Amino acid sequence: MGSSKYFTLKEARLSNNCPECYSNDGLEITFKQKFVENIFYKAITSETSHLMHCYNCSTTIFPVRWTDDIERVVEYQQRAVQLRPKSIKLKPLAWAFIFFDLLIVTAVILFATGMISF
Repeated sequence: MGSSKYFTLKEARLSNNCPECYSNDGLEITFKQKFVENIFYKAITSETSHLMHCYNCSTTIFPVRWTDDIERVVEYQQRAVQLRPKSIKLKPLAWAFIFFDLLIVTAVILFATGMISF
């Protein structure tokens, strides 16, 4: 019913050695932030992810393979990333649903207090 996607916040080239091919000019890290959309709303969450890839050996480098130098550079790059603020935007269907619920609650209250009768 709903979908979640990630959009790119920052891509950075790293000059560290790749743990797989030992090249020092192919590593790139990408930081992404989660975007959720369904029939009622669109939202940007505070959830982030990162992916490191070596373009020389075409390998995804998982955190298990990171060296101490790579971890320090990733932490530095992560501090430099500017996250988009959390937000939520209601779609017209959500506004219609809210209006319909308020209308029903108002009718029930007016009926319970005796201001209207059927």
